[in-house]
Amino acid sequence: MLRTDNFKSILDRYKFIFFDAFGVLKNYNGLVPGVEQTFAYMESQGKEYYIVTNDASRSPVALAESFHRVGLHAISHDRIISSGMLAKEYIDLKVNDGIVAYLGTLNSAHYIDSSGLHTLPVSAINNSNIDLVNALVLLDDEGFNWFDDLNKAVNILRKRTIPAIVANTDHTYPLTGNNEVSIAIGGIASMIESIVGKRFIRFGKPDSQMFMFAYDLIRDRMPVSKKEILMVGDTLHTDIMGGNKFGLDTMLVLSGNTLPDDAETRIKSTGIVPTYICNTAVIE
Repeated sequence: MLRTDNFKSILDRYKFIFFDAFGVLKNYNGLVPGVEQTFAYMESQGKEYYIVTNDASRSPVALAESFHRVGLHAISHDRIISSGMLAKEYIDLKVNDGIVAYLGTLNSAHYIDSSGLHTLPVSAINNSNIDLVNALVLLDDEGFNWFDDLNKAVNILRKRTIPAIVANTDHTYPLTGNNEVSIAIGGIASMIESIVGKRFIRFGKPDSQMFMFAYDLIRDRMPVSKKEILMVGDTLHTDIMGGNKFGLDTMLVLSGNTLPDDAETRIKSTGIVPTYICNTAVIE
């Protein structure tokens, strides 16, 4: 029987908390029941937090609003660090002109739109403009025709020697009911990468840049040690491995991608060991 820790007793040991979003704070049913109590408690105790998410489907403002709509008003846009923000930094530095083609929704294109380049969905790329495509960005698993646009993305990368940027490294995300998952853009990226035989540039957990970005934001305001920060996530290969690599204590919650029935087996088979395991990120 897998032993789990008491969330509140662990939370009390840290001054700063990094939360993953989907599977930790909310799911397809809305908020994880009771999670608003966690944020009320943290506010009463003067604890700092950031949402460190691989969700590049929407801007930080839109992501914050998605929490507000389901009743969690404590999260403001400046508390959200998305992998899309790192993808934007790369594009600003490395892509000077031409077209940035993308797979994803119009909302997800916020990150590359703000770079000032000409952005187009993969569906709008054809023989008349393909020579102007200087980057391909994989942002989200929705907003495009999987058959037509995935084939087109493969052929763009066969014809153009350009960077392919993955703004969300997650392979799957949990659905409601029957413990099912859906394929995320990170999984699609791995498939295309294997087909075209090229290495893609990835941003998002477990990459340390996500954690450094959040760490630097805190250090700009106050001194902080990594020992004062806890990373809370539901996925071993992104949240927990990324936090461990960056030198943070980590907490695996069993409310999302990693379920109570197979958590122990997954930990043993992957060798990715969290500092703590809790059922949820809820104060009971």
